[in-house]
Amino acid sequence: MSKAFTALAILKLRDEGKLSLDAPAETYVPEMRGWTYPSRDSRKIRFAICSITLRDSSPTTRGAIVSSHCPRRRSPAMLKAGVPFARPPGMAMEYSNFGYATLGRIVSNVSGKPYQDYVRDNILTPLGMASTGYDIAKSPIERRALGYRWQDNGWVREPDMADGVFGAMGGVQTSATDYARWVGFLLSAWPARDEAETGPVARATVREIVEGSNFPRGAARSLAVGGAPCRTAVAYGMGWRVQDDCDLGRVLTHGGGYPGYGSNVVLLPDKGVGVFVLTNRTYSGPSALTLKTALMLQGAGAGADRVTPLSAGVARGYGLAQSIWAAGGVSNAKPDLAMNFLLDRDEAHWASELARLKAEVGACPAQEPVTAASALQGSFTWTCEHGRIAGGFLLAPTRAVSLQSLTFEAIKP
Repeated sequence: MSKAFTALAILKLRDEGKLSLDAPAETYVPEMRGWTYPSRDSRKIRFAICSITLRDSSPTTRGAIVSSHCPRRRSPAMLKAGVPFARPPGMAMEYSNFGYATLGRIVSNVSGKPYQDYVRDNILTPLGMASTGYDIAKSPIERRALGYRWQDNGWVREPDMADGVFGAMGGVQTSATDYARWVGFLLSAWPARDEAETGPVARATVREIVEGSNFPRGAARSLAVGGAPCRTAVAYGMGWRVQDDCDLGRVLTHGGGYPGYGSNVVLLPDKGVGVFVLTNRTYSGPSALTLKTALMLQGAGAGADRVTPLSAGVARGYGLAQSIWAAGGVSNAKPDLAMNFLLDRDEAHWASELARLKAEVGACPAQEPVTAASALQGSFTWTCEHGRIAGGFLLAPTRAVSLQSLTFEAIKP
């Protein structure tokens, strides 16, 4: 799961003004300038969204693990020789270890220090991750979880991989305690707030990791996870797969597969919950376990979304909704309506619709507090004599509070 460290290093360098995510990749890796593209109309690979090849779908080692101990002296020659393309850039998402190795080279080129040193100095050390690094030879042997694969009905010891240029895609070695620090740091970026920055990377920058780069797709959640059948939307963000799960909401996840090891992590940023599994078996694939645990935590009440603070605008908007309901029309509220409000439904039709709803549900004495979805949007549910009213509103993006839209819907018990 090392790619997330690489992606955040790229974003930090962007924040430092040392690179642009929209620049061609060859700006920072001169060896790429002579590459032959698969078609005459192919655009050049852009260095965008921390994914030279992930967003632009250029060279691929799709699904394959390339040994991280490829010597650094060979890297320029490999890049200058060029690589085969799966398809022209910008056509589809292509998962590429080679792409992340190239990102590691970019980190080295623009920072002026080896990739591993930049990550250590700017991310690992500030977070107190003293047991995390890239060179297995420097780790205490008594603390190592030795890697094995299951082969021919027995356990076979995997060889240890030396550090090299592909460490940017799969070279991080860590402990559970250190990785928990990393997960906690990432989750601490939510929600947005006014507090002083305390981490090595700005909170707003960390929150960018959820922004899917492109090419979203639908995928069925594994039956091994449990729960009702669920089809989720998936895109690739900045070192993370970003999912919209029907039970868990927004999910960031990534799996690690490496000779001797397998891992998986799930972050629920809107809930402040993270789950990860580290194993010492080749490609153990514990993704179902992390998601299943996340569902169990939510079922136990530990996975509720953080409450959005109630803004003064939403409180005012709720008051307008209540007064419109009480008056049975919008005529008295016209000064507080956005310019499009009555274009969507005129005064006469608002009066008739409110009269119909009131006849259906009766009086609504129990009007619960509004729930904020954002600083400009709220929803509410009222318990009435013959049912319930579910409502919602959106405020216009104007200085003065004004209703852009308002809905009331009758819900039977």
